[in-house]
Amino acid sequence: MRVVVLASGRGSNLEALIKAERRGELPIRIVGVVSDKRHARALDLARENDIPAIHLGARGFADRQSYDLALFGRIADLQPDMIVLAGFMRILDPVAFAPWLGRIINIHPSLLPLYPGLHTHRRALEAGDRKHGASVHFVTAELDGGPVIAQSVIDILGGDTEDTLASRLLEREHRLLVACVGLLASGRLAWQAGSVLLDGVVLTSPLRFEDLPPTHDKLA
Repeated sequence: MRVVVLASGRGSNLEALIKAERRGELPIRIVGVVSDKRHARALDLARENDIPAIHLGARGFADRQSYDLALFGRIADLQPDMIVLAGFMRILDPVAFAPWLGRIINIHPSLLPLYPGLHTHRRALEAGDRKHGASVHFVTAELDGGPVIAQSVIDILGGDTEDTLASRLLEREHRLLVACVGLLASGRLAWQAGSVLLDGVVLTSPLRFEDLPPTHDKLA
């Protein structure tokens, strides 16, 4: 499966996908990394791994839709089967990504539908939550609102800060995203009319990936 990854920052989830691909754990080929930030480390990671790295800044475009139409035009040139948003910090225009509906996934650092948008660790702490986690979901017009494929859950510990919570969750994010991409690339997971199918059966709740070995697609 041909995969394009969109990222705005350091690219740690991208790095996890690259390593899993290179180890032969994923039946994918990452055919491009696209960023809205010229100096995103994700682009450096792509270049270091001989993956086409494309920067397209928003400056000079009349509005979000015109930028996103150009963005997805560049993505289409790479002929992906799937698009992965891995820390891409822009809200996408629904018209621009409509042709790709069901072929775009995103990883988000909260237990959706809790805390869409930014500052998820802070919001979980301020709410006094006992659990936190990450979600992989299909992208729709609603911000972080598409059907959730799978989640990984961690405990919030006494004394946790935004930084400690984010740090402890990050490894789970990596493993969760790799596992979901693996299931999608193998054909076990699919989108159908706004629902998530696993082996042809509609999921009634997100899958849970807990303590998942990096080299296996075991469901917990």
